[in-house]
Amino acid sequence: MNLTVTSRGRQYDRLALMYFGDSEVFRTSTAEPTVNGIEWTYIKDMTEFLYFWNSPQTLIFDLGNLIDSTYTGFFNTTLTATFFTSQETVVPADLILPISARQGAENAVSVFTLPSQNASNTISFPRNANRAVFTVSACGQATEEFWWSNVLQSDIGTFEPYDGTLYGYSPFREVQILIDGQLAGVQWPFPVIFTGGVVPGLWRPIVGIDAFDLREHEIDITPWLPVLSDGAEHTFEIRVAGILDDGGTGTITETVGDSWLVTGKIFLWLDDESSITTGKAPIVLLPAPIISVSQSYTQNASGANETLTYTTNVQRSISVSSLITTQNGTYPVNWTQSLSAKNYGQYIDFGAVQINSQTTIGTDESTGPTYYKTSYTYPLYANTSYLVQPSGNFTISATVNRGLDVSIQGTSVFPNGLQPFSLIASSSSLVSGFSGSYLTTTQNGSAFYFGSPSAGTSSGYGSTSQEFTFSGIDKDGGISDTELYYRSVEAVNSTIIRDTEILVGSEVGSYRFPVEDVGSGQRSAGTFNPKEILGRGPGSSKQTLVGSG
Repeated sequence: MNLTVTSRGRQYDRLALMYFGDSEVFRTSTAEPTVNGIEWTYIKDMTEFLYFWNSPQTLIFDLGNLIDSTYTGFFNTTLTATFFTSQETVVPADLILPISARQGAENAVSVFTLPSQNASNTISFPRNANRAVFTVSACGQATEEFWWSNVLQSDIGTFEPYDGTLYGYSPFREVQILIDGQLAGVQWPFPVIFTGGVVPGLWRPIVGIDAFDLREHEIDITPWLPVLSDGAEHTFEIRVAGILDDGGTGTITETVGDSWLVTGKIFLWLDDESSITTGKAPIVLLPAPIISVSQSYTQNASGANETLTYTTNVQRSISVSSLITTQNGTYPVNWTQSLSAKNYGQYIDFGAVQINSQTTIGTDESTGPTYYKTSYTYPLYANTSYLVQPSGNFTISATVNRGLDVSIQGTSVFPNGLQPFSLIASSSSLVSGFSGSYLTTTQNGSAFYFGSPSAGTSSGYGSTSQEFTFSGIDKDGGISDTELYYRSVEAVNSTIIRDTEILVGSEVGSYRFPVEDVGSGQRSAGTFNPKEILGRGPGSSKQTLVGSG
């Protein structure tokens, strides 16, 4: 599918969700418009959703927006689909069941908003499934948009006389999937930063990783099939958890701040209609997560908190196993997850400067007739300063360094990225020796923003570079020496000054622009609340509008 958008004027970044009926199939966001206008295109492989394309569907594309005298940017969107006959694709599911608010019949969005809603469905499950995978789509908005920079709950009042109440529940989040009230798997979310996040100048025109295609997470629930195939109804639920602490120890919460937008889907591969899947109930090994937290303060001569330093360290393992019998025989199936997340946070200058350094590492693996394994690492470092002058003028400056490393082996629900390279080589010889794919990318940027609310003007500048590498994984599990795709891009003040692209060893594009010709990034901003730039101001549009970025 090709999503092309044009916009001109002034606007926030906005979240967009696409559905087939009740099932979310694409979650994206927008670039922030410019006075002279912009256009962007995102192309997404959606072969995994062929189940929907085989019958008439109601397509709902929801892009919430606000137009007024200040925010003038319309988003003009064009969505097209192109079909291919290539066999080098994922094997699509026979059935896809939504876990959503199920408002498609009213031509409405079917997303759950947590924690204000109960994100659960009770459904009848087919009795002849031989494989089942739950995929979850989740991202924080409002007070949870920058969840990775939140403080421990016991620290939210640290700078109240100066900086108000801080957002809490720690910089750790866990998206949980429950079957009949039992935890079946989790997602530790990637810290998506939208195009208005931290400092807008960071994302012009290089957008944040995943901002145009928020990835879903796969949780194999095949070990639960002996229970789910009993002919009774079963309840599936999505929750989002953080950490509640007492200043020394931490426990997983049952709630977080507002708002998390979540949906799920169950992908099913079926045997013959007369077949009934049986077996043993799953054995679930679910040790309590290991959580350690720390905090320390320094104070000035009058006793006011001047600095706050806090750390969060979480480790968790999950194992679900069973023995199932399908029309093809009896075999053991297993689902395991091993995860760790560390976050170091520091506020200085009475909360005006914040530093966060975070790394999430995880490995998920499914064994049985269908093998799947993914390993991922999400490093993030952000150093942000927000200073307000007595006149009301303010400045925001930030440095952000972040990355994404993902390897996929075996059979995943979603395309692993290798499929197009079989076509490039006009045969499968290029990737026939690969057991999976490996993607690594990093972004490094810095930006500055000045605003004068009384004058209704602003100015800023920024620079960001990104390096992206995609390779195959050999049969023995090692990263292949054959680099399939490479790209390195650098932007300064909204202008691309360097762009190198290499496809299967051949350079397909190289561009350099004289730095001295790059503009200053000056622009008019109109009337605004300074803290809306960070998405932090109570009552700001970024917090109160459903679907805002």
